[in-house]
Amino acid sequence: MTKPTIGFIGLGLMGAAMVGRLQSLGYSLTVMGNVSRPRIDAAVAAGAVEASSPRELAQSCDIVMLCMDTSASVESRMRGENGVIKGLKNGAVVIDFGTSLPASTIALGNEVAAVGGTYLDAPLGRTPAQAVDGLLNIMCSGDATAFEKVRPILEDLGENIFHLGKLGSGNTVKLINNFFGMTTASAMAEAFAMADQAGVDRQDLYEVMSAGPLRSAMMDFVKAYGVDGDPSKLGFSIRNAAKDVGYYRQMATDLETKSIMSTGTNEAFSGAVKQDMGDKMVSEMVDFFSHNLSQK
Repeated sequence: MTKPTIGFIGLGLMGAAMVGRLQSLGYSLTVMGNVSRPRIDAAVAAGAVEASSPRELAQSCDIVMLCMDTSASVESRMRGENGVIKGLKNGAVVIDFGTSLPASTIALGNEVAAVGGTYLDAPLGRTPAQAVDGLLNIMCSGDATAFEKVRPILEDLGENIFHLGKLGSGNTVKLINNFFGMTTASAMAEAFAMADQAGVDRQDLYEVMSAGPLRSAMMDFVKAYGVDGDPSKLGFSIRNAAKDVGYYRQMATDLETKSIMSTGTNEAFSGAVKQDMGDKMVSEMVDFFSHNLSQK
């Protein structure tokens, strides 16, 4: 069977890895970058065509994929005279792989449906290194028929593919997941910093905590930096964590409720960004707590 043509917008670390994976499997791609020129050049060198606008990209593709940093970035590529929506073919499918606000996703879904297309949200789990090998977790939601249409491509990109129901559910699950993960990470980071204040060895603390039911991969990621000095085990920036926790809180507001538990997590990560730690990795929140707990 002939493979569908794919347009891909957003070649950051994750997007570029996904593009490389698709190219290795023989898909024909049209691409547009966001910030990094070298990744676009690499994709073009491997056979991709570079589009001059999202509208042009959509006009040439059966499936449009976006892997952007924020809902605002997605909206800016989708809307307007040169946006994806203006160029969509009838029956085309748009897949947002970023972590976006569910309310934004639903609004864009309605706009895409109005021109004869289908919009799916499919936020990702795991890392760019795993994307290279097609081992992502993909949390897709939206129209079931469109999902089945693109499932073979999703299976080329991911190891675990979920269909989570109505449009926006993928982003809802992803935001809840990231709220829980970042709350766990920040709690472990503060635990190490508090041990310092009390004169307790971090390794001793970790050995006791990890011997019980608290043991988790997230605990080990924070320990990798807090005890061993290696921040690379959790390749997720403080800035992105702050954004996702903020989106979780906005989602709660949009649902006309409020989050109680995320208040401290949000304060920690937004505070770290304000202290110029946004580009550090999440495990380096240990340093944020160490500095702020030591202030008298």
